Amino acid sequence: MKDSSEPLDLKKVRVYPLAERQSLSKLEDILIEPSAKPQACEPHILNEINACAAAVRAAHKRKASVMLLYGAHLIKNGAMKIVNSLIEEGWVTHLATNGAGTIHDWELSFLGRTEESVRKNVAAGCFGTWDETGRWINLALLAGALRNEGYGYSLGRFMHEDGLALPTRESLERNLRDEPAHPLAPARAELLQTLTTHRLPSGKIEVKHPWKESSIVAQAFAHRVPLTVHPGIGYDIIATHPIFSGAAVGRAAALDFALFGKSVEELDGGVVLSVGSAIMAPQVFEKSLSCVNNLRLQAERPIVSDHQIYVVDIQDGGRWDWSQGEPPKNNPAYYLRFCKSFARMGGAMHYVQSDNVAFLHHLLKKLGSAN
Repeated sequence: MKDSSEPLDLKKVRVYPLAERQSLSKLEDILIEPSAKPQACEPHILNEINACAAAVRAAHKRKASVMLLYGAHLIKNGAMKIVNSLIEEGWVTHLATNGAGTIHDWELSFLGRTEESVRKNVAAGCFGTWDETGRWINLALLAGALRNEGYGYSLGRFMHEDGLALPTRESLERNLRDEPAHPLAPARAELLQTLTTHRLPSGKIEVKHPWKESSIVAQAFAHRVPLTVHPGIGYDIIATHPIFSGAAVGRAAALDFALFGKSVEELDGGVVLSVGSAIMAPQVFEKSLSCVNNLRLQAERPIVSDHQIYVVDIQDGGRWDWSQGEPPKNNPAYYLRFCKSFARMGGAMHYVQSDNVAFLHHLLKKLGSAN
C-alpha cells in the first residue's frame, strides 16, 4: 500500500522567467486616470454613492476609520490611481486585500504586465510558476519579518525602496545562538534556511519597480496608510515557488490581522467599503469585529456602533432587498457570503450592484467636489 502521508516535493517545481509569460493585461491598456470621466451609472446607484460620500466625510470629520477592502479584480480593472487618489487626499485610512490583490499589483509595478490564461497554463504545468513573482514577494516577507513587519508593509517597503537587504548567514546564526528565545528567532531561522538552501547573497539587492507610482501597495507604504493582506496557503501563485515559506506568510498575515483590528477599533461612526471581495472581506471583518468587541466588553466599553457598510459587487445580490435584513435559508440569496456576513455586522449595511471601478471613480469625484 502506498504511503499517502508523504507530501509532494514542491521544491522541485520548475519556475520560469516572468518576462516569458504571455500576460493578458498591460498597465498602459487598463490604467484609468482619476481625471477621466467616470462610467455612466444609473440614478439610483449615484444616489447610493452620494450617500456613501456623505458618510465618508462625516467619518473623516470625527476621525473614524474609513476602510477599503478590495479584491484582485479592482487591480485588473485598472483602478489603482483612483484608489491612490483616495489615499493621497486622506479619505481612506485603511486598505485590505487578498494575496492576489498584491500579486497583480506587484507584477504591474515590476513588469507593467499581469494576468495569464489559467486554463492553458494549468494544463501546461506553468500556471503561476513565474520566478520573479514568487522569488521577490516571498523574500520581501522573509526580510520584513526581521523588522516585525506584516505582509502589506514588507511588500510596500520592498517596492517603494526598489529592493531589500539580506543579512549574512553568520549574523543570523549568531543571533540564534545568543538569543534562542527572542521573539524574532523563528523569523531569523526561516531566513537563514532560505539563504542557505538557495545560496542567496547577503547585502543590498536592487529590484527596480518602474511603475510603482501606480501601485496601491507602494503608495500606501509611502503615505503610511495601513494596507493589510489576508492570504490563504495554496490560494496564491507565490506558494508554487521553491522559496515559498508558509511560516513567513502566516506570520506576516497574522500581524496584518492584528493591524486590521486596530482600524476596526476606531470604526465607531466610520465606514467600511467592501468592493469586489466576495470571501476575504466578510470573513476577515467578522472575526476582527468580534475580537474588538470581546476586548471592549472586557474593559466594560460599548461595542463598535454607528458604522456604515457599503458592499459593492456586480452581482444582483440574490435579488434580495438587504435593507430588510437577511433572507431565509431556503432563499439562494442567503448563501451570498459577501452580503450575508456584512448584514450581521451591526451598523447599517448597504448593497450596491455596481462595477467596482465606476463606484470608486464616482465616489472620488463626489468627495473631491466637496473640498
